[in-house]
Amino acid sequence: MFPMKGMNPKQMKRMMKQLGIKMEELEGVKEVVIRFENKEIIIREPVVTAIVAMGEKSYQIVGKEEVREVVNIPEEDIKLVMEQTGVDYETAKKALEETKGDLAEAILKLQET
Repeated sequence: MFPMKGMNPKQMKRMMKQLGIKMEELEGVKEVVIRFENKEIIIREPVVTAIVAMGEKSYQIVGKEEVREVVNIPEEDIKLVMEQTGVDYETAKKALEETKGDLAEAILKLQET
């Protein structure tokens, strides 16, 4: 391990330079979106640092503000919930969003009401 506790920023930069590690905070980043197959995680006003070490570039993301998860609902799923429950498009979509895209749970939820 590196003796980092009590090390001043100049010493830290010098040590990182000796190791061939470069760090740069990216300015003006408004949001970071991480996309999955059926959802997105949105981090607003993050602090993003680019790190280059041994020829590999990586990014460190720290969320300052809210982290919001958005579920992308396929049209086919909305239509299936509409057919199974007899509700309108918006109601079916809302139920799927509330259940994070779980078809069975959305249908059961709508049949209970």
